[in-house]
Amino acid sequence: MNFKAALPTDRPALLLAPMQGVTDLAFWRVLHRYGGPDIYFTEYFRAHAAAVPDKTLLHAIRHRPGGRPVIAQLIGRDIPALLRAAEVLQREDLLALDFNVGCPAPIVCRKDAGGGLLRRLDWLAEILAALRRAVSIPLTVKTRVGFSEVAEFAAILRLYAGSGLDALTVHGRTVREMYQGAVRYDLIAQAARVMPCPVIANGNLISAGLAAGVARQTGAAGLMIGRGCVRNPWIFNQIRELYADGAPRTRPTLRDLREYIGVLWRETLPVGFAEKLQVAKMKKYLNFIAQQLTADEAFLHQIRRADSAREFFRVCDRFLDRDGWFDAETPAKFLANAGNPRTDCY
Repeated sequence: MNFKAALPTDRPALLLAPMQGVTDLAFWRVLHRYGGPDIYFTEYFRAHAAAVPDKTLLHAIRHRPGGRPVIAQLIGRDIPALLRAAEVLQREDLLALDFNVGCPAPIVCRKDAGGGLLRRLDWLAEILAALRRAVSIPLTVKTRVGFSEVAEFAAILRLYAGSGLDALTVHGRTVREMYQGAVRYDLIAQAARVMPCPVIANGNLISAGLAAGVARQTGAAGLMIGRGCVRNPWIFNQIRELYADGAPRTRPTLRDLREYIGVLWRETLPVGFAEKLQVAKMKKYLNFIAQQLTADEAFLHQIRRADSAREFFRVCDRFLDRDGWFDAETPAKFLANAGNPRTDCY
């Protein structure tokens, strides 16, 4: 299987970032209504001595919307466990198997998994060599540019360049920076120059214009979008329109945003799920959607205090049932302070 052959030739590939506890099958189906990415990523499969294949994630792979390509992501540090999981996963209809070397959650890094492996390049090299020998489908990696310093990136890149990868996704921050500070697109460009495989850019891609600019600046073959598409599910189609027509045609209104929140509620509501639990779940999405929609953050503050469906939607109607354009790019800082680092790993 040739990974490059699955990528568009007239624009960068559009990939959904894996966000633990957020980008499940229900959310994939919501995104698909608005155009969706070219390639879906699963939430990560945990690989450890007692791990068994996650049936929920396997179900997502087998029922992906529109039959679009899926990449399954693995996380862990135990080589035998990783190889067992890889053996199971590569029997599925996958575009590739991805290894997570980017999750910055402290609970993950303390176990020398995810981004924590960037402190152990010797062990990371052994893991990648073992996976490359065992995995017959394309093998990809998602990484940060260092654990604590960007000066680490040169050695990290040398390791990846010699690991036989089919693609590399780079989030342009260190693990310690988590989601704060500027994204180092120059380092993503460096990766695109030196890697013998396609490089995917990741980090703060919150609008079609910004995404296209990052693609030009970095030479990346693809763009991975996570929190930006939770806020703006139209973004994938807006990028397609920009490349096809020179400008996005899709311009959502505040009422369109209100309708999207209703779709999220209905499509992500499990059968028999208690109302208060669904309100709490929706607040996870609204942490991304509501940031900076009002100058005084009144919308976000009132949403966080809602404890029933009636109050939740009353707040949504109060702020969004009105004329006006929804400008997803205006809140420049929302990506720097939204989300829970224990679940928002990508």
